[in-house]
Amino acid sequence: MDRASRIRRLKFRAWHRGTREADYMIGGFFDHYHADWSDAELDWFEALIEEDDVDVMAWALQTAEIPERFRGPLIETMQRLDFVAIR
Repeated sequence: MDRASRIRRLKFRAWHRGTREADYMIGGFFDHYHADWSDAELDWFEALIEEDDVDVMAWALQTAEIPERFRGPLIETMQRLDFVAIR
């Protein structure tokens, strides 16, 4: 699959999680940061969105321990929550 198609598929999956809260957190993170990601970082995100939303949100909110495979700069960026617009 070419990169543009992959990005479109990941964007859809990031914004269609099942709850508005997860959509804003996961979709907002994707929208804000994905343009600069390498293929390896896209792989990381693709694996992340296979996880349950409650787990991903807990890792981002730092209320649960992050599995080793997701630790690193991307989850640390997600934990900043600087991509969620509060109105």
